Amino acid sequence: DGAGAFDAYVLRVLQFTLLQAGLSTLLSLILGLALARALARQDFPGRTLVLRLLNLPLALPAIVVIIGIVGVYGSSGWLGGAVALYGLQGILLAHVFFNAPLAARLLLGELERIPAESWKLAAQLQFRDIDVFRLVEWPQLRAALPGVALLIFLLCAASFAVVLTLGGGPRATTLEVAIYQSLRADFDPQRAAALAMVQLALCAALALLAQRFGELMPG
Repeated sequence: DGAGAFDAYVLRVLQFTLLQAGLSTLLSLILGLALARALARQDFPGRTLVLRLLNLPLALPAIVVIIGIVGVYGSSGWLGGAVALYGLQGILLAHVFFNAPLAARLLLGELERIPAESWKLAAQLQFRDIDVFRLVEWPQLRAALPGVALLIFLLCAASFAVVLTLGGGPRATTLEVAIYQSLRADFDPQRAAALAMVQLALCAALALLAQRFGELMPG
């Protein structure tokens, strides 16, 4: 019936919201961690410039980034056809562009707190890379990762312009965009209210997690 279809729609939107936010967070953390480790352990000409460039995605309007992604990966772009731009892959591409540098900066800050003596001792003992990560870096990163992951997840779950532009249709939409579409395109206040309640519940759950890891979140 109508209620069942409505419930299925809300569930599908919620599932996609969590899926895209989870995958975006995972990919951003993997790339951000790799970049943070490289910057923490290497001093090279241009390092300061690289650090400044990591702040650039945060200053760019989302629509500018989206236009740039379409220009590169669109059908007539430099890498046209390399990825399916409209849908989950396009959303992930944009979210990683925004959030991998953010993860790198936050995790680099943690790595820079490791005492210089720890790095010297690791070099003297000829630690392998995996041992350096396990014994030197991981103890410092372990406490910060949940907070960084939650921050990125929140940003991706509440993303609007990226999903609206690159989502590609009803199968790739999030709660934020579905609320907008319910009011703007369908003019269905009841559905919009139901979606808003689901989003409120999700945000409340994430807020409880944020409180749990409050001391880990960047100030």
